[in-house]
Amino acid sequence: MNQTSDGESSYLLGIDVGTGSARAGVFTTDGKLVAMDSGTIEMHREGDFVEQSSEDIWQAVVSAVRGAVGKANIAPKNLRGIGFDATCSLVVLGENGVPLPVGDADHPERNIMVWMDHRALDQAERINATGHGVLDYVGGRISPEMETPKLLWLKENRPDVYAAAWQFMDLADYLTWRATGDLARSICTVTCKWTYLGHENRWDPDYFQTIGLSDLAEDGFQRIGTNIVAAGTALGSGLTAQAAGDFGLVAGTPIAAGLIDAHAGGIGSVGAEGGGGATANLAYVFGTSSCTMTSTAEPVFVPGVWGPYYSAMVPGLWLNEGGQSAAGAAIEQLLLLHPMAAEAGALAAEAEMSLPAWLAQQAEDRLAGFESAGSLAGRIHVVPEFLGNRAPFADPNTRAVVAGLGMARDLDSLVSLYIAGLCGIGYGLRQIIAAQDKAGAPVERIIISGGAGRSDMVRQLLADATGVELTAPQTEEPVLLGAAILASVAAGLHADMATAMAGMSSFSGKFKPQGGDIRDLHDARFEIFEQFQSVARQAAMAR
Repeated sequence: MNQTSDGESSYLLGIDVGTGSARAGVFTTDGKLVAMDSGTIEMHREGDFVEQSSEDIWQAVVSAVRGAVGKANIAPKNLRGIGFDATCSLVVLGENGVPLPVGDADHPERNIMVWMDHRALDQAERINATGHGVLDYVGGRISPEMETPKLLWLKENRPDVYAAAWQFMDLADYLTWRATGDLARSICTVTCKWTYLGHENRWDPDYFQTIGLSDLAEDGFQRIGTNIVAAGTALGSGLTAQAAGDFGLVAGTPIAAGLIDAHAGGIGSVGAEGGGGATANLAYVFGTSSCTMTSTAEPVFVPGVWGPYYSAMVPGLWLNEGGQSAAGAAIEQLLLLHPMAAEAGALAAEAEMSLPAWLAQQAEDRLAGFESAGSLAGRIHVVPEFLGNRAPFADPNTRAVVAGLGMARDLDSLVSLYIAGLCGIGYGLRQIIAAQDKAGAPVERIIISGGAGRSDMVRQLLADATGVELTAPQTEEPVLLGAAILASVAAGLHADMATAMAGMSSFSGKFKPQGGDIRDLHDARFEIFEQFQSVARQAAMAR
């Protein structure tokens, strides 16, 4: 399977564009990672405004691709296909693809509203107040993270930019257009973030007219996508000569329609052979934010959980998407509140580790034979909703709660704060799983991926906090693998997504939730979590 017709080895390239970096991974056709590299992406943040540059991102991709292919030491002609995934950020382009500023006109290169940009809170609330039927397919409430509230903000606050825009694109679709010249949109991006009705293969003109974006409907949706294709579809004539020159690759190399980054993580994790299939497993991507993705054969409507989306991740299946706007980012924000954060950060840097990873190691050292990391939280309780609650309450206005702090400033108290924050992440996940189960979308296990969840201690803690078995993909890079799986389908190396998932992914060890005193501890802490969370939501409504 891993050879070309002339007997040479074949490879696939997965490209993942996250919030802070672009990464590229070279894989064999059976899913083994050969080499990877990354490039840094700049982010500009001021209050609710979070912006990036599409040109800066493209150059980061170029750096990552050249680095990964160079490290793999392969001939470009042996690269059979390329797949992209990216954050669900809004890219605004003028004629001929010229960047248009989404904020300060003095920075025209900043043409991206990053997924976490919350400037469109008011617009989201007004859209939700319409009660339009389209909202049934985003969990009942649209989020300011999604694209139609952001488009409405742009129209109301930057009308000249809005009027001059040639294309509004999700970042993954921008990347495939930049690589191929094909304006096709992935059904994943437009269904999950733009209100495209994937199960009916159409936009709803009445929705756009109702919310104040009638011009998009009047021009036949030319600016947001008229050719919607399945993820993994081969686009255009493959890699253009210009993009091939940028990457140092061969023009015409097949390029796959992409996915949102979290969904690529789902593709790279839930479909391993012998794992019960995509409908048995909840994909949990624990990174800067967190995403949960549950696949069902029939649509399931879960209040506060995005979807159901048809074919948005696994073709032919419905998807419910939850998670939190801040997860790994919430842990980092939480730790900054502690007096020892700077000193501990320096110690972590000396060990060439991130502060959360270093603290996970410190926690493991302190367990001294105890089976539950949850005991290290002590009296500290955290509801880590610094950017609101994405699911299951769909409340962007609520905020974090930290309770039980004393006067301690030492490392032990910092470890306690870290563990309490992780417990809070786990309890939020527990709520999402319970809401989906109640609505008719149960899962057998959690498949974890993402940089924030690589520690075995963290994995066991999340299994204990949720009460659900947890496992992880064999690969340490399931998001990159998901992008490579797309490339395999586009190149025709696998007949379809399900076959590619089964042939290129596998599971590692299992973490079963523990019973007895450990279960009692988490049940008690979960009850307190919900009480504090309820108070925070009441406070947000009283503002």
